[in-house]
Amino acid sequence: MNVKLSFTPVSRTPVDLLVVVLDDEKTLHAIDDAVVAAHVERAAAAFRDKSLKREYYATLPDGASAKAVVVYWSPQIKSFNLWENVKTFAARALRLARDYHQPQVGLVLNGADAAPLVGKAVEGAVLGAYVFDRYRQEKDEFFAKEASFTILAHPDHQADAEARRARYLWVSENVNRARDLINEPGNVVTPEVIAALAGEIAREVELEVEVLDPTALKAKGYAGILHVGAGSPHPGRMVVLRHVPRKASKETIALVGKGITFDSGGISLKPGDKMWEMKGDMAGAAAVLYAMRALGKIRPDVKVIGVLCCAENMPGANANRPGDIFVAKNGKSVMVDNTDAEGRLVLTDGLARAGEEGATHVVDIATLTGAVVRALGPSVAGVLGTDAALVKRVIRSGEHHGEPFWELPLVEEYKESLKTPYADLNNIAAGGLAGAITAGLFLREFVPPGAAWAHLDIAGPMFKEKEWKYFDAGAIGFGVKTLVDLCERFREPQG
Repeated sequence: MNVKLSFTPVSRTPVDLLVVVLDDEKTLHAIDDAVVAAHVERAAAAFRDKSLKREYYATLPDGASAKAVVVYWSPQIKSFNLWENVKTFAARALRLARDYHQPQVGLVLNGADAAPLVGKAVEGAVLGAYVFDRYRQEKDEFFAKEASFTILAHPDHQADAEARRARYLWVSENVNRARDLINEPGNVVTPEVIAALAGEIAREVELEVEVLDPTALKAKGYAGILHVGAGSPHPGRMVVLRHVPRKASKETIALVGKGITFDSGGISLKPGDKMWEMKGDMAGAAAVLYAMRALGKIRPDVKVIGVLCCAENMPGANANRPGDIFVAKNGKSVMVDNTDAEGRLVLTDGLARAGEEGATHVVDIATLTGAVVRALGPSVAGVLGTDAALVKRVIRSGEHHGEPFWELPLVEEYKESLKTPYADLNNIAAGGLAGAITAGLFLREFVPPGAAWAHLDIAGPMFKEKEWKYFDAGAIGFGVKTLVDLCERFREPQG
């Protein structure tokens, strides 16, 4: 879909559907078309006296600058801020335009307070127009071939608007590519496929890349990926991507992603109901991969390493068994009490590699526990860590882009539940309580010494069963925007 900017007045910007967003505190529009302005005033009155519970939609007479107008009222969506609501209204307007077959859509953001919202509107349009229909015979090609989305901005804001459009178009494209990868079935996306894709991306945006196959993993002592993938016909891979800034960087940020391309649970087999969703157990690796692609063009002035820990967890003849013990790269032995707690095992390799790459700050991201979903629900991710400043940065970056995180504590006494007489650590906690916290405590044992560390558990918002904000049902690419913002703005002082 073509996303454009226009700096001409409403009366001289012909569209099929004109979109206006009203807010109680900010004026986002300036409308010089009397017919449109009358409808907007009528809508505003109806919203304020609460006689209108949804959007205001009207067709316009011949001679007006648009064929139809839709007006949204931000205070109707109380759960989110104005930025998120503008994104949501952009997506809703595009879907409305599809239903009425009005391919040329224009959103008015030419008011005094609207300049910071231009990028958000671009994001809402790009993410809202996403469709995953690769395997359907009947395809809806409205967004791909017909629709255009024009943001009517103030001419005084032109340079700022163009910069925001370029940045948000690029990052949103990468979010959608992550969604594609997560939505693909497990028979299509395997560890080898992710590794090959990473190589293509590295060449495209000039990142350094290294791929470790099973032989290299064994030679270098990375046991977690090998043990988790032992039952699969698709051997595991570790992928290392590097963005090296032009000037030497004192800090190195390592982004470590869990990439279980399908998680059956292994010998500790999952229930069959909704097991198909486990094709998305590589959403952490997808977030890191496409954050690195975005950063390859943004080129932040900090060194960033992306580590993808990829395996398929299957109950084959050679699979990991409950009771098996392996020695991780840092020398600690782990007993596999439950083979369905496999994500933390592959992450031991990624954390070790982060240390070898000289990481000063490590952020791992994973669809790790059902416990975090029970604690925080389907819309909020958990964050735990050893460095308060890094955790605060993650939360701030998420807030900038509508990806909410809630900090959970690393409760020291719960570490006792990971003890076993047979190894240094058990891979799950005895008793099954506080699963997200004990998973974090397990991972902490493998964090490189001296590195600041944050762990992001995105099991809740990884996948949506129905429309949510500006996302359609399916994968939403959660985490890409947060990781990009974290690295892009890493030099900014903390508030």
